[in-house]
Amino acid sequence: MGFNSAICSILLFFFIALNSIYKSSAIETEASQTALLFVNTSEASAKEIPENLFGIFFEEINHAGAGGLWAELVSNRGFEAGGPNTPSNIDPWSIIGDDSSLIVSTERSSCFPRNKIVLRMEVLCDNEGTSICPAGGVGIYNPGFWGMNIKQGKTYKLVLYVRSEGSIDLSVSLTGSNGLQTLATTNFNYCCCRASHVSNWTRMEVLLQAQGTDAKSRLQLTTTRKGVIWFDQVSLMPTDTYKEHGFRSDLFEMLKDLKPGFIRFPGGCFVEGEWLRNAFRWKETVGPWEERPGHFGDVWQYWTDDGLGHFEFLQLAEDLGAAPVWVFNNGISHNDQVDTSNVLPFVQEILDGIEFARGDPQSKWGFLRAAMGHREPFDLKYVAVGNEDCGKKNYVGNYLKFYSAIKKAYPDIKIISNCDGSSKPLDHPADLYDYHIYTGANNMFSSASKFDQVSRNDPKAFVSEYAVNGNDAGKGSLLAALAEAGFVIGLERNCDAVEMASYAPLFVNTNDRNWNPDAIVFDSAQAYGTPSYWMQHFFRESNGATLLSSTLQANSSSSLIASAIVWQNSDNKKYLRIKVVNFGSNNVTLQIFIDGLELNSVPSFGLTKTELTSSNLMDENSFQVPKKVMPVKSSMEGAGGQVDIVLSPHSLTSFDLLMKSSSIRMVGSDNADSYFM
Repeated sequence: MGFNSAICSILLFFFIALNSIYKSSAIETEASQTALLFVNTSEASAKEIPENLFGIFFEEINHAGAGGLWAELVSNRGFEAGGPNTPSNIDPWSIIGDDSSLIVSTERSSCFPRNKIVLRMEVLCDNEGTSICPAGGVGIYNPGFWGMNIKQGKTYKLVLYVRSEGSIDLSVSLTGSNGLQTLATTNFNYCCCRASHVSNWTRMEVLLQAQGTDAKSRLQLTTTRKGVIWFDQVSLMPTDTYKEHGFRSDLFEMLKDLKPGFIRFPGGCFVEGEWLRNAFRWKETVGPWEERPGHFGDVWQYWTDDGLGHFEFLQLAEDLGAAPVWVFNNGISHNDQVDTSNVLPFVQEILDGIEFARGDPQSKWGFLRAAMGHREPFDLKYVAVGNEDCGKKNYVGNYLKFYSAIKKAYPDIKIISNCDGSSKPLDHPADLYDYHIYTGANNMFSSASKFDQVSRNDPKAFVSEYAVNGNDAGKGSLLAALAEAGFVIGLERNCDAVEMASYAPLFVNTNDRNWNPDAIVFDSAQAYGTPSYWMQHFFRESNGATLLSSTLQANSSSSLIASAIVWQNSDNKKYLRIKVVNFGSNNVTLQIFIDGLELNSVPSFGLTKTELTSSNLMDENSFQVPKKVMPVKSSMEGAGGQVDIVLSPHSLTSFDLLMKSSSIRMVGSDNADSYFM
């Protein structure tokens, strides 16, 4: 457990040339600063970084899931978005035809008891007689979430429920945005004399292979036969979702590439709701997708069919190799709350939700999980009691009810309080306390020292939401990313007081920006990472690594922050990584000393430099230039023990040194194999 006293002799000189432009304005070169970074490799000063320190936070905001990570292409697939009463608002479904050719309405006649609304289409024209239907037929179409991204050669699975009192001659098509270009089509033909079963609700399923490409496509259901057809639960999914689990592949891979140690879900304010009647309730989001009632997220003002539900969030965590952190409603919304004396039904609901995740397949809720295709329990060990509810009248009373019941049934689960324990001790038991920070760039960077003096005793901090916002951030600026990097280095340096941390929000559909900035921007067809997304890449290897004690000395160190870790890749190779944020506009000559040994003893091992910077602090990425601000990696070789490296001001830079001597071993490892070789 520790380090050998004999340390590999390393001395790296980093010469930083000034070349910075702030908001496209040239800045006059100033005198060079000098800074020294001393890295201590002693056993006593090293810290083991938690396995789950850096993760991600998913909230259903900005259409992150509905129309985003969840790959369902039909918006309002069950016609329920207008509420449970009729007439109901069926947006974004629209009519093909006019009042003389068809009448579209809604009624409560579904075969699914939890979502009774269906669409009734009465066709007044026919393929013969005096009232002939238009050549393309009449019917309804759905544009998805600002267009369906249909690609040539790809296959899409269509499922819909229909019934009719007579024959059905239904054309199902994927078309261009104006309905003129047909990308895929098929027909459902049922004669009443041969298929009387269509008088009852009938599930129809077909695979459609696209013969063309259009990112703004739509789904059309049309007919040229007079009669009445009822539709319900119309779903269209690409068949190439990740492991066929329903996650949009490109967005999933962007998450996977962050190597998150955990994922917090499903919110956020989404969990609370403006009113409790619109809060996320897990029991409404499990079971067959057709039977889920969906709900209106009144905080962010849109409907979700809850295809991305409790089961799918747990599956997402497992697919990412991340620890699930379930945030649940504790009987409190933004505008109403349950008195502590009446909160026990809410407590039981959460106990049932934990049983769904962890219970034996023979248990009531574990059986449902197994029936959904996951016999083995999920590894749920973190739960958060509410979101940003501390200070509300009933929070502590309600929290204690949840805490007592969960600890009794599942003593190993870590319970997270909404109350901030960084300034003063909590007045209630907790394993972790939640801390959120949204602020300007300068304040975010200076907050790197936030946890320097907090207690090292339990509970530890969960910094579940951090981001620079406001004018400094724009829609995702380099300035914001650099300030956040400084803050996150501060979290890394205080890993004995901070157990987990995640940026927020994670996703934004560019057509529904409820919040700026966000880590990943997307539409139906494309996606890119903001500088804040790329900043998080610098910390991917920190989970489970060893933090080395380091001291920075400079004539003006207020714009510099650094850390040093030892990490191991999948091939068991060990690296020393030094991360430095230069938040200022001056040249800095940084000398890094490892145990203060002599220059001529430095081996010429491979050195990899990765830098995040740009010519303007307010530079952003976009669909037009998605990689304007992203890390640039280069390889360098030591020459006689000295490495000359040019760093841009206003930059985040990391250096990875492959270790080739048996000098250092990871904290927490007793095996000889753990030494750097």
